[in-house]
Parts: sequence; structure tokens; C-alpha cells
Amino acid sequence: MKITSQDLKGVPDFINVPDEQLQWLIDKSDIQAFKQGEFIFKKGDAVDTLSIILEGVVDIKFEQNGNYKVIDQITKNGISGLLPFSRMSSAMGFGEVIEDTVALFLDKSFFREMVSDHYELTESLVHNMTSRVREFTKNNVQSEKMMALGKLSAGLAHELNNPASAMLRSAKALKKHLGNVPEKFKKITSIKISEEQVDILNTILFDKINNRPENNMKLTERNEKEDELEEWLEDHGLENAFELTETLLDFCMGIPAMEGILKTTGDENFPHAVEWIENVLTTEKMVDEIEEASDRISSLVQSVKSYTHMDQAPEKVATDIHTGIKSTLTMLNHKLKKKNISLEKDFQENLPQPKIFVSEINQVWTNLIDNAIDAMEHSGTLNIKTSKDNSFIKIDITDNGEGISKEHLVHIFEPFFTTKSIGKGTGMGLEVVQRIINQHNGDIKVTSKKGATTFTVCLPIN
Repeated sequence: MKITSQDLKGVPDFINVPDEQLQWLIDKSDIQAFKQGEFIFKKGDAVDTLSIILEGVVDIKFEQNGNYKVIDQITKNGISGLLPFSRMSSAMGFGEVIEDTVALFLDKSFFREMVSDHYELTESLVHNMTSRVREFTKNNVQSEKMMALGKLSAGLAHELNNPASAMLRSAKALKKHLGNVPEKFKKITSIKISEEQVDILNTILFDKINNRPENNMKLTERNEKEDELEEWLEDHGLENAFELTETLLDFCMGIPAMEGILKTTGDENFPHAVEWIENVLTTEKMVDEIEEASDRISSLVQSVKSYTHMDQAPEKVATDIHTGIKSTLTMLNHKLKKKNISLEKDFQENLPQPKIFVSEINQVWTNLIDNAIDAMEHSGTLNIKTSKDNSFIKIDITDNGEGISKEHLVHIFEPFFTTKSIGKGTGMGLEVVQRIINQHNGDIKVTSKKGATTFTVCLPIN
């Protein structure tokens, strides 16, 4: 294929490059043709030529754990390969030909001459390189942020679903329960007891409500108690005893309490009095469940607010490090529960409060804790320790997973490097973490062996 300088004017970066410089590029280059399915380059190949696609389409693919992901596509007039002043030495991915392709290649041995004698051509290629790096980094940082947001959103939805479902369930049950109150009220009005006896019953009832005891009975013990109480109530005139025992025992009102009520009301009034007490306790129990679920939702919303620091200006503020870590753990709690991972916190009390960008530092905790969870199998242990180390706050995040190999450990903070499978990581998470820590004049290190991988973050107090 014969090309002219006018053909290269179709390359957007070359619009203002003089014709004689484009002709020099043509004269010094080789032109090669590739069939569909062939590779222009493969991972690990030396990158020693500038390439311009004259015809066809080439997909740029990255390999992650045996899977391939298309991260870019080069079409007609697209520039690829080595550029002036680039430090790239080997290909990180694959260039697969999707449509029959013709490409122009300039060997790097001509770069010195180009830089020395062809300013406009060099300038256009350097501008292309900086634009490429900027766009590539921006896209991958955005991808990492979206993945983190997706994880947090899924976790938050999961955490909110449980209390929301509990509220709905309890509200429906309460509505149904209150519908039976008129019938039960008839029975209670038929009781003929003195004010003194009413006061005794009220004391028994509201003592249990206001000072609700903790019910720590094991399942077998609980079943035995329910059977005993049901039999005792049936012996004392309650036909629906099996409906009452669960709630009565929830408030630790067993046979001794029933004997106290019987002594106060007498045999005739006892069944109606117990039914009314159980009715009040059931209402109290349902309201407690709704209140507890509401508190849980409120706590989650507060954690989100604290995590995002949405009510504060984006500036460094003196902050308790533990607040952000706890909020992050709340956001990721569903993953801990799903894997049955136990959490061990060793937080030093009264730590100094370093000045930090809160939202950014919370991104650090999200990446490190989420990675630690991913590194562990079922029933692992996550340990988070904080301490003061001279003029720094030190945070150790340790998991007991398989560990990181020495081969990977040296690359762990490099952009786009990941040990996760395709779709689960962009390789930008730890690069972002390191950048944020550097922004705070801090330091991050990692040590790893099987059963103990620790990321240590140090943040300056002042």
C-alpha cells in the first residue's frame, strides 16, 4: 500500500504537521498488513515501534486470570505503540486484529532524529501520549469508583432490607393484633376485682415492660419452659394456652409470675387477666421491633452520612479515625456476614485526631477492608488495629487469607495491576489508596505470608 503525506493528514493529531515532516515519517517507516484474528502485538512483546493504523480495526485486550477484556479499540488513523519520551518497554496486553488491517510502523531508533529535526511531528505525538494517559487513567479511576459504589450500594440495600422488612412485618402484625382488641376488652371488663388488685397486676405487668429482662435461654431450655407453662395454663382454665406462652416467656413471665397473678385475681378472673396481660405484652413487643428496626435504619443512614462526609466542606479537618473505619465496616457488614468472617477490633483509646480529607480517607478504608474480605475464604478473621506511633497514627488491617505472592507483592501498588478475576477489579484500587495516602504526606506498606497479610497505613498527626 502506497501512502502520501496527504493520507496522514487524516490523522487528527497531524493536521498542523508540515508535509515534509509527514513525508519523513513515511520514508522511515515500514507498512505491514494483518489478517483478521492475527495479533499486532502480544503481552510481554517489546514495545519498540510507533504504529499508525491506516486501515482496519484492532482491539486492545487485557488478560486477567485467563480471561480477556477489551479496554480500547484502535480504528483508522489511530496512533498506538511507543511514543517519544514514553517509558513503556513491554506490552501489557494484546492487540488483536478484528478487521483486516494495514499499519505503519516507525522504529524507535529514529526517535532521536525526529525529536531533533521535526518539532511539530514530535509535539503532536507527545500531545497524543499525554491525552492517552489522561483518558486511560480517568476511565479506570472512574471504573474503580463505580465498582466501589456498586459494592457499597449493594451492601447498603442488603442492610436496609432486613430492618425495613421487619418494620413492615411488625406493622402488619400489629394492625391485625389491634383488630382483636375489642373482643378482648369485653373479657377484661367482665373481671370483678378491686383497685388494690388492679394495682398489683399493673405493677407486675409494667415492671416487666419497663425493666424487660434479658432472655438468654437456650433453645432446648426454652422449649421445655414453653411446654411446662402451656400445661400449667391449661390446668388453670386457659383453652388457648399455646398462643400465649411465646410472648409471656419473651418477657420472662413463667410459672412463678403466673402464680402471683393467680393469687391476685383468683381462679375465676385468672384466664381473662392473663389474656389481657399477654395482649399488652404483644403490643409492646411489636412496637419494640418497629422501634429497633427504625433505629437500625437511622443508624445506617447516619453511617452513610458519616462515610461520605456529605454535610461537610471538602477540606482537611481534625477527625477521629475510628469514625470512618466503623462507618466503612457498617457499609461492608453484609460481606462479613455472608462469608461468616469474624471481626477483631483493637482500637487505641484517645488517639490524636489527624487533619484529613474525610471522604478520601474513607475510600482508603473501603478498598483495604474490601480487599481483605475478598482475600479470605469462609470463616476468616479480619483484624483492625489502631495505635499512636511517634508523630503518626498507625492503622493495621490484617486478614488470614492465602496471602500475596512475592512475585505480585512488588507490583501491588502499580496502576492497572490486579490479582482479581475479570470484572472484579480494575487494578486502580490500591493505586488510588497510595495516591490518597501520599496526598496526606502519609505512608502505606504491605507485608504478606500465608495466613497473615497486613496493610499498614501511617497518617501524620500534624
